[in-house]
Amino acid sequence: MATKVYVVYYSMYGHVAKLAEEIKKGAASVEGVAVKLWQVPETLSEEVLGKMGAPPKSDVPIITPSELAEADGVLFGFPTRFGMMAAQFKAFMDATGGLWRTQALAGKPAGIFYSTGSQGGGQETTPLTAITQLVHHGMIFVPIGYTFGAGMFEMEKVKGGSPYGSGTYAGDGSRQPSELELEQAFHHGKYFAGIAKKFKATA
Repeated sequence: MATKVYVVYYSMYGHVAKLAEEIKKGAASVEGVAVKLWQVPETLSEEVLGKMGAPPKSDVPIITPSELAEADGVLFGFPTRFGMMAAQFKAFMDATGGLWRTQALAGKPAGIFYSTGSQGGGQETTPLTAITQLVHHGMIFVPIGYTFGAGMFEMEKVKGGSPYGSGTYAGDGSRQPSELELEQAFHHGKYFAGIAKKFKATA
């Protein structure tokens, strides 16, 4: 049976969604791995989103908490709000209490990717504070470490991400993920899928 990897994200302006698409490609490049993209539910009204200038959501399906249990591994993606995951994603995680009670996610590998507005805006604090969600579920955090090689040490170009996971900078919203950031996201998906496949094989 194929190893099921779910890429579950929230994206208001599309930056995290672009990373998610690339992560999916990377994970799908691993033989024997089936990848599915999911969005978490929006908590803001269309009126408020309109005032914030948020574009319409894509047609990626909305996940329910119970569906997380079907995955062999999960990559969680979200933008940063004051150095932590956006409230929309936190609301979704808060709804996973039933899975926590039964420890349905315990032992499953999990990874994190993210978008921030600036270089000091949470590229490390966001995944660091998000790890608590994984810990309470007994999930096994899989960072990318420095497996991306020379790309992790890029100093001439602005590049999001950290050893915790792949990432991008949104700036004022007009900046889109760079080629290097997308390459890192692809690597993240591929690396994580390989780990998830190994976990499933030894389970």
